[in-house]
Amino acid sequence: MLGVEHLSEVYLASDPSFAGRVTVPCLVDTLTGQVVTNDYPQITLDLSTEWVEHHRAGAPDLWPEAEREAMQPLIDAVYADVNNGVYRCGFATEQDAYEQAYDRLFSRLDELERRLGASRFLMGDEPREVDVRLFTTLVRFDAAYHGHFKCNRSKLTELPNLWRYARELYARPGWGDTVDLDHIKRHYYGTHAQINPTGIVPKGPDPSGWPPAAPAATG
Repeated sequence: MLGVEHLSEVYLASDPSFAGRVTVPCLVDTLTGQVVTNDYPQITLDLSTEWVEHHRAGAPDLWPEAEREAMQPLIDAVYADVNNGVYRCGFATEQDAYEQAYDRLFSRLDELERRLGASRFLMGDEPREVDVRLFTTLVRFDAAYHGHFKCNRSKLTELPNLWRYARELYARPGWGDTVDLDHIKRHYYGTHAQINPTGIVPKGPDPSGWPPAAPAATG
């Protein structure tokens, strides 16, 4: 549709002098071929609030106004300790920095494990924006972060409430069907030469524990 091979071409079409990092996710205008935004914390909120007329019938409300005040601190904590925490472990260049990030990561995962022992999803009986944020890290955890980023105290499969939760989300339309575990491994292990200089991609873990992914709903 865009007639480009690399995302960098879209960034340069938007700003020919662009010299920063090409990051995902980003929204691209298919008419102009230019980046609209790469503000990743805001993109999903905009999709939930500014694009309501384009939502399919029966689409879940991931960002209900009545829950935002309570949800935002949890989103912030998940980002700081989990989403970004795995990267602070993986790219640490000093032992102390690595161990501090590691301790914060697993302290937060233990807290979330307890929370999910009493709740189906993080905010109750229906998935919300914070579940989207956490899922993106959990679904990569055993395939990439546990080994490649040295987040190896526990596998996701060894945390029963988080594993149940991640599998339930994976099986929902629009969640697991967006995930390519083989690509995840090839990307992480094949593009971080400073961490994995040989570029060897591990064969494991066995992905059969994940349930079949339901196709995304249409209409």
